[in-house]
Amino acid sequence: MNFNTDFFKKTLCDILAIDSPSGYTAAAMGKIGELVAGMGYESRLTRKGNLVLEVPGKSGRTVGISAHADTLGLVVRGFRDDGTLSFSQVGGAILATLDGEYCRVRTRSGRVYTGTILSNSPSSHVFKDSGTRERKDREMHVRLDEEVGSAEEAKKLGILPGDFICYDPKTEITEKGFIKSRFLDDKLSVAIILELLRGFAEEGVVPSHNVQVIFSSYEEVGHGLSHLPAPVEEFVTVDMGCIGEDLLCTEYDVSICAKDSSGPYDYELTGRLISLAQAAGLSFAVDIYPMYGSDVSAAREAGHDLKGALIGPGVAASHGMERSHLKAVENTWKLLWLYLTS
Repeated sequence: MNFNTDFFKKTLCDILAIDSPSGYTAAAMGKIGELVAGMGYESRLTRKGNLVLEVPGKSGRTVGISAHADTLGLVVRGFRDDGTLSFSQVGGAILATLDGEYCRVRTRSGRVYTGTILSNSPSSHVFKDSGTRERKDREMHVRLDEEVGSAEEAKKLGILPGDFICYDPKTEITEKGFIKSRFLDDKLSVAIILELLRGFAEEGVVPSHNVQVIFSSYEEVGHGLSHLPAPVEEFVTVDMGCIGEDLLCTEYDVSICAKDSSGPYDYELTGRLISLAQAAGLSFAVDIYPMYGSDVSAAREAGHDLKGALIGPGVAASHGMERSHLKAVENTWKLLWLYLTS
């Protein structure tokens, strides 16, 4: 089965362009649903907003794979005296990287306002601490592109606390194969699974076992797969691989996680994935993720009885200005294909 680079690139860019912070994923799930329907798959949404589909296999066993379509974001917390907005984080973005970013405030009434995320000391000509002030949520604000100068004027726009603040992904794929964008965690893996499903459908590939595929909607806040719609024997989550310090993973590898902050992943299943990568000559790394939890972590913590494993393309500068490479994508796609068909 061949990797379709053009389909992958277009799919990735399309879904990255859709705002989908945790709790606001309906549009992204709608797009994913359209894509899988075009491949001939039937999908459904769970009540919490996860998109689920099944791929029939050769045996009676059922295994699962997932990637999460939700991203980091912000919500309106309140209104400041000068008409700017205070905010609260959705997930754990590195706030220093958001200073100066353009954003959209999406109201419950459907109106969208543009703005800029800024430090509370936004000018070097005015504030002595403009370069040193800590970039924390209480030390930052959103400046609206509206003629407002007071909290009351901002409220009259129809903005409410809890309205989502979405910032630009800034996606670019270079001629040399680098993929630069926010939210590669984890829309990069979503696009990998969609390319895998396309290949299965177009080339008539039947996996070794029934496959439950889930695109989850609350991973960034910790409970993406706390509920599974049907029992599975084992589950492999595809999520970004960590890069840095003493970790072995690079932007060109598929990372296989042996342990993260939730504890070790299943020894036998992780070993099987390592053996598949070795036998196929893939560029891979086995690592420990020190500050990380996955959808499989959520499923295990919720009490699901399954073997769990975690793989993913190496992503640099996670939760900031992220970057990966098509080599990592293809290595991850290949390992996932081997897992499902071997």
